[in-house]
Formats: sequence, structure tokens, C-alpha cells
Amino acid sequence: MPGPARSPAAEGATPAMAQWFAAKADHPDALVFFRMGDFYELFFGDAEAAAAALDIALTKRGEHAGEPIPMCGVPVHAAESYLARLIRRGFRVAVAEQMEDPKTRTGKTPIRREVVRLITPGTLTEEALLEPGRPNLLLALVPTEGRIGAAWLDVSTGAFETQALHADALPAALGRIDPAEILAPAVLPLGEWEGRRAPEQRATPAAVARRRLAETFHAASLDAFGNFSDVEAVAALQALDYVRATQAGKLPLLSRPAPLGEAGRLELDGATRASLEILRARDGGTTHTLVAAVQRTLTAAGARLLAEWLAAPLTDPAAIGARQESWAWLLVNPAAATALRAALRRAPDMARALARLSLGRGGPRDLGALRDGLAAAAEAEAALEGTLPALLAEARAALPVAPALRAELNAALAEPVPARLEDGAIATGFDAELDAERSLRDDSRRVVATLQLDYAQKYGVASLKIRHHAQLGYVIEAPAAAVEKLRAHPDLTLRQGMANGARFSSPELSDLDRRITEAADRAAVRERAVFAHLVTAALHESEVLAGCAAALALLDVAQSAAALAAPGTWCRPEVTDTAAFQVTAGRHPVVEAALAGTIAFVPNDCDLSPGRRVLLLTGPNMAGKSTYLRQNALIVVLAQAGLPVPATAARIGVVDRLFSRVGASDDLARGRSTFMVEMTETAAILHQAGPRSLAVIDEIGRGTATLDGLAIAWAVLEALHNAARCRVIFATHFHELARLEGELAHLAPYSMRVKEWKGEVVFLHEVAAGAAGRSWGVHVARLAGVPAPVVRRAGTLLAALERRAGDLTDAGALPLFAAATPAAAEPEPRPPATPETLPPADPLREELAAIDPDCLTPREALEALYRLRALLPPDSVPVTARIDPVQ
Repeated sequence: MPGPARSPAAEGATPAMAQWFAAKADHPDALVFFRMGDFYELFFGDAEAAAAALDIALTKRGEHAGEPIPMCGVPVHAAESYLARLIRRGFRVAVAEQMEDPKTRTGKTPIRREVVRLITPGTLTEEALLEPGRPNLLLALVPTEGRIGAAWLDVSTGAFETQALHADALPAALGRIDPAEILAPAVLPLGEWEGRRAPEQRATPAAVARRRLAETFHAASLDAFGNFSDVEAVAALQALDYVRATQAGKLPLLSRPAPLGEAGRLELDGATRASLEILRARDGGTTHTLVAAVQRTLTAAGARLLAEWLAAPLTDPAAIGARQESWAWLLVNPAAATALRAALRRAPDMARALARLSLGRGGPRDLGALRDGLAAAAEAEAALEGTLPALLAEARAALPVAPALRAELNAALAEPVPARLEDGAIATGFDAELDAERSLRDDSRRVVATLQLDYAQKYGVASLKIRHHAQLGYVIEAPAAAVEKLRAHPDLTLRQGMANGARFSSPELSDLDRRITEAADRAAVRERAVFAHLVTAALHESEVLAGCAAALALLDVAQSAAALAAPGTWCRPEVTDTAAFQVTAGRHPVVEAALAGTIAFVPNDCDLSPGRRVLLLTGPNMAGKSTYLRQNALIVVLAQAGLPVPATAARIGVVDRLFSRVGASDDLARGRSTFMVEMTETAAILHQAGPRSLAVIDEIGRGTATLDGLAIAWAVLEALHNAARCRVIFATHFHELARLEGELAHLAPYSMRVKEWKGEVVFLHEVAAGAAGRSWGVHVARLAGVPAPVVRRAGTLLAALERRAGDLTDAGALPLFAAATPAAAEPEPRPPATPETLPPADPLREELAAIDPDCLTPREALEALYRLRALLPPDSVPVTARIDPVQ
């Protein structure tokens, strides 16, 4: 995380700069946004860091210790956009506000300033700083002997959960939670999440943590909320204390902490999540991801809940079935689904609006969001009639909320609601006192216009104007030709000369200015009082409002799933507590979405039933092996998230751990090559996979020498079959491994179908029983545009290598089938093939090797014959044969 440079000592600072030094001392790891009038100013190292990050001008202000003070600033009214850029760059920002009104204060001491908030990546509430469809989680980690207490909360919505983890489960948990900011001791490594680490916090004893948590949520004991381990309690309090510190002692509205427990969620490690691109693509975007392919939600809260379901699929068939029932009911009740969607389209983000109001950071539009959300809830309630499945019934019961509050907000708020309170957010007619003050304030315009006309007639100057000046108040402005005429009137006082005229005041204007200013001030005070009353009324109903918001989010996810299944190409999978795994005509949801309207996706079955739980998949590159692997893994994620799956039918036995080792990548920053990353991920699978797991593995061993790679792939396949006993789709170019079918009882060889037509390779993208006899790599090279001479030479070399390596593919020479003869002498090792030991390049042989006689038309055969004859040395062609037969 980037940080500002060190600042000089505070000795000799001016009073205002002394305040800045004090704020900086309290928050040395943050940029200090120091309020000075209409700007937030930054100084010294903060200014240099912010100017570079924001691409704004770096200037100077005064001197300190004999040196100019570097300074930059951003306007207060546009601060959110600048803050968003700084937060995305990894900065933390301390906001020091003016705690006194410069217009009303007395004395010459500096305006008092205090840090009112510390803005960090995990404690954001502003709409401009948050991603609407994604949660923004702060995670606290407390390690102990072999265990880690984890607690995460979302300041912007109030969600709050805890879990006790085994130490080796931390990477998977980090991938599932995807925190924006992490509180963890320096001794706890965070791997790829290191960049999200916050400054270290001090842990509290478990007994103190339990007591303070109970007090925070007004309970006698923490046990009232569930069974928490000590490390969970310590982590939860650490997260709460950090939020208090960043919000200047305030806490947002938070749900009671909920212990997640160790079971109930499908475990996916970081490599698997990256491989499957569930919420984020490898490039960091969201376009070609699973969530983008299946999302039909209409609200930001619904999008967040859908992402949560996909990030943490369930392992309880009953809970999965309850989710399925919710969208299945909407599927068979289309009229209710249509009415529900109409209501949800008008539902704003109530949860985040409520959070901002609870922190004193909300505005009129946040109250407007509650008003409109309650209206949408009433419509949604009316749409859900009759006997409902459990989840829909619970959601419907949470929708009718605080009719008195809804009525008051309807009466109080203007339509449309402006962003600022002073722009008329409170509707006329709601508060009589406010209406009176506004009338006096607004009638001043009419009074001024009338007085201007009277003055023009009284003083005989038709061009004079009455205007309001920031320092002088209401004044008469007259052109230069009329100045002397007005100076002759004793009731007018010359206040200011101008290049093209002058400004005058009068006792009547001064009195008018005072009355109008007082009316405007009184109106503003009354507006704030009415707004505060409405906020208090809303917060009084905060618990039921939060429940209503959660219910709308659930309904949105249910209708999204129903919309996905409505065309009939996605099905409701049967999820059981068995080892079953049968998918009929499955498809890759992301690839299918990307191909929509262009090419039809070719569906494929997948059967990993107990007697054939290891599927060995062979075939060439570009035939669709990786797509097939990923699509079956994604079908598991969708099925256990309780959502429809892209297949004609599916029966899935619950998967407890999902592993995806598909695609090559490196980690050069940590000194790991592609092959090392591959082996590390393979080791994780072998250590953690069990009988209820699913592993999809692509091309193990291709990053090293052929014999080494074959040996590694062979051993890994055996271990998955015999030791882990998990369900596996094992894709490989080593088609020799298909010979293990007779030795590994649960192995079933399959291949990607390929058709050769007129010398060209056609990939059918179909999975068929049986092993591939070749890898077609040379043909793929030709499709990729490799120059023809290189392709022909590769074909020649391949034929030679296959002849020399023939004994390797001989079943009798495979170690698995060879008899163990300890006394037998070890055979002489064959020297490896090198370019020197291979036959020299021979254009005639290369051309001949590239010809497939079975695929040639008569004319193509004749042309090939001419090419071959042209490659012969001239002396070897008989004179009679040199006559062109065409002639």
C-alpha cells in the first residue's frame, strides 16, 4: 500500500500548520485532507504523493523551517471523485474538517479543526467510492495455534460474519471473502492479498472481547448470537474497533455477528477461483465471468447477493433445494414474476442508504431511497400471493415495514429529491414553520424588484440596479454617468467605486439585507431540523428496514434465476448427498454467452458416477478440452449455489472441495516458473482432495521434458484414483495414459472428436468414449499460421521421433505392465534424441511426409506428383522424363 513521505518536525509552525502537524502525527499512514474554506489542502509529503497520484498541480504555501511548503488541494464539492482515485491507488485518507463556522466565530485564533473520519478501502460508505454490485468487506484475522479467527463486515450494508479456520484453509477463505482491506498481524502471511493489509492492530483478550461485543449489541452474553470461538470473538472486536477508529468513534448500523461455522460451504482455493473466473476475470475485469453470464438482477443489492451465492456455494442439499424452490415457483407463476420485476426495477439501494444515514453522512436522496424502497416493497408484497415456498414466504413477511414512516417520508420529501438539503429537499406543505421562513426568504426577490423600480423613479436613474454583494450586502449599482447625481442625495452612501460606475447603500437596503439574511438562515436551520427528525424516525425503524432491504435482494436473485431458466435451455439440477455426477448436454455458460448470436455451442455429457469417477480426456489443443473441464466445474458452482445450470439435465452429488488446474501461468515476482506454479497447485490438490471432491486438471507435466512429464502425469493420475478417490476430469496430451484403463478400475478414457477432411483438421468439440491416437500438434501449428516449411519439417521430425520412441508407447515396456525383476540388469539408457542425431533436412522427404493420399482429389494428386518431381536433383531425372507430359 502506498504511503505519504515523512513530514518535517512541527517546531516553529504557524497556528494553522500546527493543527495539520497534530493531525498528521495521529495518522502518519494516511494522507491528511485539511479543510481550508472551500478546499481540502494537502501539505509536504502528502501533497507530493497526492499530486502525482491525481495528476494535479503541486504548488507552494508559505515557509516552514526556512523552506517553502509543498501544497496541493481539491475542491470540497468534488472531493469524492478525487478520494475514489486515491482509494483505488491504495491510499488511506484522514479528513480534517473545520469544526466552527467562519461567519459566526469570534476572536483571532485559528478555526478549530479535527479529524472526523479515516477513509480506508474497507470502510467506505459513499456511493461514488463503492462498486454497486459487489460487497466491500473489512476482514480481521487473529491467528492462534493452528487456528485463525476471522471476522468480516461490510460498513456499507451492515453484514457481519465470523468463522474459525484451520491455518491451511486461509487462502481459500481469502478467495471466498475477497476483502477490500485486511487487519492481520505482520507474522501472518497473506500471499497475493498482501497489498490489502492495513496497519497492524492490537488484539484484545478473549474475555474482554466477548464482553465488549455483547455490550455493543445490547446483549447479556455473546452466546445470544451463536456459538463463537475465542479467536472469532477477538477478530470480531478488532474489526469493530477499527471501524470505530475510522469513523471518529461512531459505529454504522451492523447486523449482529453471525458465526458461519466450518461446514456448509464449497471450498475453492485461490487458484481455482482464478481459473474459473467466477467473479473476476484474469485481467481484473468482470465482462467474461460467470457472474456476468448468469446475472439477470435488477438491483444493486440483488447483484451483491448473487455474487455472494456464487462466491460461497452451499454443501447442504436441503438449503440448496430451498433456494431452487424460490425461483422454481416464479418460473411456474409468470404473472407474479412479471409484477415482482416491475416492483424491483424501482427499488434503490436501501441498505447502503441506511448505513450512510446511521453515520451522519446521509443526504436527502438517502431518505428518498428509503421512501422509494418501501414503495417497491409494498408492490413486491402484492405480487406474491398464495402458498409460497419457504424463502419467498420469509421474504414476503419482511416486506411490510413501518407504514407510518413511509407515509411521513412521502409527505416530507420533494419529488424528485435533490442532492442537497438547501435545494428544496423538504416538500412545501409538510412543515408550516419552514414554509413561513421560506416565504419570507423567497418573497425578498419580489420586494427587491419592487424597491428597484421605486428607486429608479425616486432618483431619476432608470438604469440603476439593486444587487447582492458578498461583503456589502444589498447595494445600488449605478453607471458612471449617474454617480454624481446619486451622490447628491444625503440618504445614499457611496460604498465602492468601480471602473464603470459605483455602489451605494441606504438604511432601507441595510434593513432589508438583515431581514432577508435572517429569514434565509432561519429557513436553513428549520430545514436541518426537519431533516434530522426524518433521519431519527428512519433509524428508529432501522432493523426492520434492513430486513426489508435483505428481502428485496433475495427476491431479486430469485427472479434473476427464474429469468435465466425461463427460455428452457437451463435446468434445475438434482443435488443429492451421494457420489453421483451426471450432466446431460452440459454447456460452458461464459463461452456460450460470448458466442451468442454467432456460433452454436456444442453441448457434451459428463458421467463421473462411482464406477467411472476418473474421466481421462485426450485430444488436440483447440478441440475444447479446457472448455469441457471448466464447464463441468462451473456447473457444480451454479448447482450448489442453488441456481439453474446450462444443461438438459444434471444430477450432482454434493462436492465439498472443488479444484481447477487449468491453464498455464507463472509467478515470477516470487521466483516461480510456470511449471513450479503447476506443481504447487497439483500438490495442493493431492494433499486436500477427498472422496467428495471434484478436480478438473489440464495438461499435468507438459512444462518439463517428455519422459518426466509423462511420469508425473502418470503418478498424479494414480494418486487421484487410488489415494484421493475423488471425482476427476484429467485432460492430457499423453494419450499413452489411456493404457491404464485396465489397471485403474474407475478410469474411463474419452477424447475430443477430430475429423480429417481433405488434409485439414476439423475440431468437432464433441467428447466421445475412447482415447485419441495422436495429438495433432503439427496440424494445430499449421492452423495457427506457422510457415509451411516449418510445419513440414516438424512433420518429418515427429515421424522420426515417434519411430525412435516406439518402445516407450509399447505396453510391454510401460513400468505398470512390466514384470518386477529386481535381479535383472538395468538396460543401457538410450541417448536422448538431438538435432545432430536426427536425419538432416530433406525437402523431398518433407514434402512426401506432408501428403495424405487418402485425402487428395485426382487433380491434387497430380499436382503433388509434379511438386515431388521438381524436388529431384536434375541429374537423377532421365532425359525422357524431362519432357513435360502436358506438351
